[in-house]
Amino acid sequence: MTDANPTQRRTDASPDPLPVSEAADLADRVVENVERVIVGHHDVTEHIVTAVLARGHLLLDDVPGVGKTMLARSLARSIDCEFSRVQFTPDLLPTDVTGVNVFDEQSREFEFRPGPVFGNVVLADEINRAPPKTQSALLEAMEEAQVTVDGETYELDQPFAVVATQNDVEADRTYELPVAEVDRFTKRLSLGYPAPDEEAEVLRRLSGRHPIEDLDPVTTGEEVVRARETVARVTAEEPVRAYVTRLANYTRDHADLGVSPRGSIALLRAAQARAVLDGREYVVPDDVKAEAQPVLAHRVRTGAETGGASGEDLVAEALDAVPVK
Repeated sequence: MTDANPTQRRTDASPDPLPVSEAADLADRVVENVERVIVGHHDVTEHIVTAVLARGHLLLDDVPGVGKTMLARSLARSIDCEFSRVQFTPDLLPTDVTGVNVFDEQSREFEFRPGPVFGNVVLADEINRAPPKTQSALLEAMEEAQVTVDGETYELDQPFAVVATQNDVEADRTYELPVAEVDRFTKRLSLGYPAPDEEAEVLRRLSGRHPIEDLDPVTTGEEVVRARETVARVTAEEPVRAYVTRLANYTRDHADLGVSPRGSIALLRAAQARAVLDGREYVVPDDVKAEAQPVLAHRVRTGAETGGASGEDLVAEALDAVPVK
């Protein structure tokens, strides 16, 4: 939890990792807890949890009203840590996100007042409704877990994860996310409309109190940090790393803009988290395949708007064409 005077330097001591079995159990508890609110999106919920354990950030991209914000809130409620929310609007300023120095009349000094980015789970709601200048306020935080204001750098508490939502239905009232920002999201996920039986279950659950009102934490921020350390120590042998590299290079050879090295790192970390979810201390190629679409597709620019293949199509093509050696 963050107070009004965030520290400017953080120690580099690594936390003690959880045993793999305990980290896997933590992930299962969070998934099950989120599913007390969210109906019919088990795969998406697992992808969210693996992204958090992989020290990543999430972009939930879908039409309005399918539960993007509720999914982010359910994740935050499942972890006993600091949650903050930023409602992105056209008039939002960068300092509304990062914080600002305010002159204190009594002390005759400037005092830093942290913005909502100083949380553990930060919901950036409708992120594409704010102009790129405001969106850029998250770039340093997402990449380096720190914020610089007026020349002073402030470290963010861990765990730190940004969960952003956006929809592209009202294209004339939203802004396109800069490529540098999109690349900082570990995964882009979509929920889609529920099946009829799932929607009926949603209506049943919401006929009284909203289930999120009774949702209690099932883990702590400290446990999540330790589980992240578990994921970071999962073994990824050279053949697996080479497979990730070949997938990334395939997109670079067949797209206007292929997967960046940051994307390759994100895929390997997500595969490590997937291995922990399955109770393993080592990565196998199937972990990479399971994580490839949500990690890579949004980083690829193919000219789909002029009739070319989409990023999802190209990643699927890469998974079929690139051999596992």
